[in-house]
Amino acid sequence: MKPIIINGELFGLDMSISKMAVLGAGQMGNGITQVAACAGIEVVMIDIKQEFVDRGIATIEKSLAKLVSKERMSQEDADSARAKISTSTDRSVCSDVDLVVEAVPEILDLKISIFSELDGICKPDCILASNTSSISISTIAESTNRPEKVIGMHFMNPVPIMKLVEVINGKDTSEEVTASVLEAAERMGKIPLMCNDSPGFVSNRILCPMINEAILTLQEGVAEPEAIDGIMKLGMNHPIGPLALSDLIGNDTVLHIMNVLHEGLADDKYAPAPLLIEMVEQGKLGRKSGQGFYEYS
Repeated sequence: MKPIIINGELFGLDMSISKMAVLGAGQMGNGITQVAACAGIEVVMIDIKQEFVDRGIATIEKSLAKLVSKERMSQEDADSARAKISTSTDRSVCSDVDLVVEAVPEILDLKISIFSELDGICKPDCILASNTSSISISTIAESTNRPEKVIGMHFMNPVPIMKLVEVINGKDTSEEVTASVLEAAERMGKIPLMCNDSPGFVSNRILCPMINEAILTLQEGVAEPEAIDGIMKLGMNHPIGPLALSDLIGNDTVLHIMNVLHEGLADDKYAPAPLLIEMVEQGKLGRKSGQGFYEYS
């Protein structure tokens, strides 16, 4: 494994990840589990109900089969990856892992509760990572007795396809932990890019205000959704328009991130569009609800 340089200092990666746990078997959790297993890492996927775990495993198996059918992976490698995955509904199985990646809903109290619990379960040198898209890593770390071992690993959706992992250092995250997480992300075939803890980090501090501006443009009657998205796709070479992207992310998630930015940066330019608030209140969350800025069958 190649050494990693952080702030001009060389780290030899003596905190190698051989076994990890993923908390959450949903879209992000099962994706993270898949890429870890494909990298040869032993991984246990955990959720609160067996039906959630079963659904997550079924998604992984379908994804692996699709890769095999497209000749992007051999059947042997797919079988090997599947064999690396175990499941549980009991977080105590995290006791012997080197890394935990939390991928549960964006609810601060829930994350704090989970990290506090993990702190008591996991071995002292275990790294605790959050896949949060906006919640402060430093705040999450305060719920543990190992803030130097708490870090953000923000994977992009869909995880098996998207190359980026946004690695977020909390105010106490050690450089050794950062180096280990950078190496683990690279091992998973990702390109890790670092930033420091700040509302929305880099990705959502830039992306979500753009989406919010598109919603304001629609709200003010400047153009219809198809035109707004079409102009951004054809004129700016975006692969997906901002309104369709909001539907994909989840309009409730976009609203949550805008609220984090608005509160954390104390600037009204981040105030969520009234139309976004209204849509979330009406349950028009996007793809997951069947209706957002577009309708989905």
